[in-house]
Amino acid sequence: MNRIKRLSFEVLDEHKSEFGEDFADNKKALNQISIIRSKSLKNEVTGYITRLIKKENREEKIKQDRRLASQPEEQEVQVETSETTTEETAETITISNETSEVATEAAPVDKTPESTEEKTE
Repeated sequence: MNRIKRLSFEVLDEHKSEFGEDFADNKKALNQISIIRSKSLKNEVTGYITRLIKKENREEKIKQDRRLASQPEEQEVQVETSETTTEETAETITISNETSEVATEAAPVDKTPESTEEKTE
């Protein structure tokens, strides 16, 4: 790793919240944080930090856009699934009711009086 990257990462590890996407503001922040006597080295470090911050922000925005783009598709799939589930449930209930009626018709009904043992106790 070359020294520009190394210096940039060292500064960003401790003071990342002080940097943004603007080169001039980053240069001022770097002057307050560190002492770099070479103007060209300071500009290179500041430029590298600015590029990193812009890249991170761009990647984060792309991820958010992808999430937002995929959410409506997922919602449509969930709506379609819930509709079919409701239809299947209605069919199941209808089938269950028909089965119950058949079972009650086929089962003999015992109309004998209750046993006398319970009354004697």
